[in-house]
Amino acid sequence: MDAAGDGAFAPPPRSRPRVRTAFLLCAAAALAAGTVPASAQTRVTPEPYPVVVLDCSARAHIEPEDYLLACGDGNSRLVRLQWDEWGSRSATATGTNMVNDCRPYCAAGRFHPYPVTVTLSNPKPWPDHPDVQRFTTIRLLYTDTAPAPVPKDVTFKLFP
Repeated sequence: MDAAGDGAFAPPPRSRPRVRTAFLLCAAAALAAGTVPASAQTRVTPEPYPVVVLDCSARAHIEPEDYLLACGDGNSRLVRLQWDEWGSRSATATGTNMVNDCRPYCAAGRFHPYPVTVTLSNPKPWPDHPDVQRFTTIRLLYTDTAPAPVPKDVTFKLFP
């Protein structure tokens, strides 16, 4: 029963020696941590910015799910990209290239799917942000048929 007599249980008050012992142990641990030799301390270096890919509007993306290839007319787009790798030298994904057949003309054409493996490479500094690298080359390897007259393996430069 507690001192107030209301029947509620109250834990016994902590004794001063326990508090003092806990304080001394914490202080000793803090002092010991500060005496680790400099050679044993690890320095945290900031992570470099990941390499990006720029879209038609010069916005940076990392592992985009979709990517517009034909900025002028929108008639070629990579969709459902699944990235297997996104590294500092290259990035690889599988997905689908949706290409407009432009028959009888592009506004009346139909989009057709072409399975593709995409590889981004050749990172260079981004002129607007020199501390950030951006991929400048894209390779499309069509895993089935390629849209005519595109070769089955094609590489071209990305936006500046």
